[in-house]
Amino acid sequence: MSKPLWWQKAVFYQIYPRSFADGNGDGIGDFRGMISRLDYLKDLGVDAVWISPCFPSPLIDVGYDISNYVDIAPEYGTLQEFDEFLEGAHRRGIRVILDLVLNHTSHLHPWFIESCSNRYNPKRDWYIWQNGKEGSPPNNWDSSFGGSAWEYDPQTDQYYYHFFFKEQPDLNWRNPEVRQAMWDAVRFWLERGVDGFRLDAIGTIFEDPTLKDNMAPMSFTELQAAWVHAETDEDWTHLDEVGKALFKLQTDLPEVHDLMKELRQVVDEYPERVLVGENEMIEYYGSGDDELHLVFNFPLMRTDRLTPAWVLANQKERLDALPPDSWPCNTLGNHDCSRIMTHYGDGEHDQEWARLSAALILTLQGTPFLYNGEEIGMTDFYLEDPKAFRDNLSTLAYQAMTSLWGVPPDEALKKAALFGRDKNRTPMHWENAPEAGFNRMAVQPWLPINPNYAEGVNVADQERDPDSLLNFYKKILKVRKDNPALNLGIFTPVQTDSLECLVFLRKDLESGQTCLVVLNLSSQKVESQLNIRFQQTKPLFSSVLQQETGDLPECFEFKPFEIYIAEIIH
Repeated sequence: MSKPLWWQKAVFYQIYPRSFADGNGDGIGDFRGMISRLDYLKDLGVDAVWISPCFPSPLIDVGYDISNYVDIAPEYGTLQEFDEFLEGAHRRGIRVILDLVLNHTSHLHPWFIESCSNRYNPKRDWYIWQNGKEGSPPNNWDSSFGGSAWEYDPQTDQYYYHFFFKEQPDLNWRNPEVRQAMWDAVRFWLERGVDGFRLDAIGTIFEDPTLKDNMAPMSFTELQAAWVHAETDEDWTHLDEVGKALFKLQTDLPEVHDLMKELRQVVDEYPERVLVGENEMIEYYGSGDDELHLVFNFPLMRTDRLTPAWVLANQKERLDALPPDSWPCNTLGNHDCSRIMTHYGDGEHDQEWARLSAALILTLQGTPFLYNGEEIGMTDFYLEDPKAFRDNLSTLAYQAMTSLWGVPPDEALKKAALFGRDKNRTPMHWENAPEAGFNRMAVQPWLPINPNYAEGVNVADQERDPDSLLNFYKKILKVRKDNPALNLGIFTPVQTDSLECLVFLRKDLESGQTCLVVLNLSSQKVESQLNIRFQQTKPLFSSVLQQETGDLPECFEFKPFEIYIAEIIH
């Protein structure tokens, strides 16, 4: 791109609104609480926030089942409070994007209620209906949340299609009236000043219109049972391939790209707005300027151990595949997966791995996305009572394991808690106080709070500790912001054969600044020869004490888990 845009340089911070900050004491996060934490976000050093769904919803899928696209859920506040948050964020130089669910609505959305009323209702064709008698769905397609993708409606003697829960009926995007209504909702938020959207599950928007059966060797229910009992890498690889075959006719159809181009045209009516797709396929960049602005590099996350070889292979594949005038986007965590400390920690050096993970995301080429709570080292918290589950995925998994697959209740509970997403959505820890300072009144939060807030995993304690993870985040975010090479520089690997150290350069073509980044991804001291031509270095950041400035030795020693960033002076 000829002119850098704000979202290329920005660091995004995902807010899970139900768990971020409770402003009225009812145990549920809300916009009043978010408003009270705007100065925290500014002090942290992030440039933009992505707010997970905050629209009215019956909460079958914790907000991803929307019943009104142009309002704020009452438990989160009002449109006026949203406007106050947006204005306050903008005043502090923080952009705001919303989570937009295009594939489906709630079954309680007025559109679907009308669609269900009779076969001749004007909104009948706003959803995907097919003939069929009860017990004989139109085909063998499965929902990605288990069971048939078709739900029978006895009132109208037809089936409707749902890729996710049955309470999330899919919209019929082949109907131009649906497109117009959804684009009207998009413009509603853009007119209010929202800076863009993260687009949920875009690959599921269209399905094969022939409705032919899939040819996968097992159903999703059988696949889930196999997952429960899988033990080897070969098992997982095989099941992954089965899963791809199972949903081949229901995901990533070519029509999605035409729709994304249409949405891009709508968004381009408003200056400097961004579209971020919840999808890893490079194809959703289009030609580089006609579909999405950013697509998540999810493959980077899919390892239990970050190694130089893994990162370099990922970067080569992603960066080489990008079309002209497009920009990468990296993350290691979000509301749908284990927290970074849990995922990449080894039980012995968790703090070091948390720092390395942050440094990696904040120094790679591309726009980084962080998840609230990672900056204080929050960990997964596994619920010990199935009645406490708020994620229906856990509830359904527990029921299936105990009633269908013969898994003992104690084991089923552990696996269901691990499988679901409650574990990484628990409320934010603000201080070492009752309910971790999330809410002030004596009410129970919507999800139980991880008790490790009392062990220093909270904002207040870490703000007072100069060596805390939170202050590490603040320091490295500032280094990134102050150095154009770390914002917009191209990525060039320096060493490709090291088993321990990830070494690369970031060079900004406009300013000419070049930065050296060294991440020792091991618990061992490493001596490394850096074959780089330069006169001297200016250290910008180090997790251990290093020389202030000067020539870099021919053989440089990096301490265990060391993070070293320096400006190269030619």
